[in-house]
Amino acid sequence: MKLIIAIIQPSKLEQVKAALTEVEVFRLTVLDVQGFGRQKGQTEIYRGREIAVNLLRKVQLQIAVNDEFVEPTVNAIIKGGRTGDAGEIGDGKIFILPMDDCIRIRTGERGSEAI
Repeated sequence: MKLIIAIIQPSKLEQVKAALTEVEVFRLTVLDVQGFGRQKGQTEIYRGREIAVNLLRKVQLQIAVNDEFVEPTVNAIIKGGRTGDAGEIGDGKIFILPMDDCIRIRTGERGSEAI
């Protein structure tokens, strides 16, 4: 079992969800987050003054999957989240973490059956 954490552009959320549906991944958690990487923020004009905005709005997806769904899930996120064929700085990151256990609260099921 793995926990996949993806940071993507908010505008790409619907495309990523559609791509995940195509590979039969239907369960995910979505969080609004802020951060920056290579983009290093941006500047905006507010009331005639230039202001540096260091944190950019992003969307974080958390998806718990069994091992056989890791690659299809990652490929779907890349397909839906990439800008154009080559991608652009700011398209996001994907992290894959080992997951020791999963427990369904309603039934008490554990492990891969609980996902």
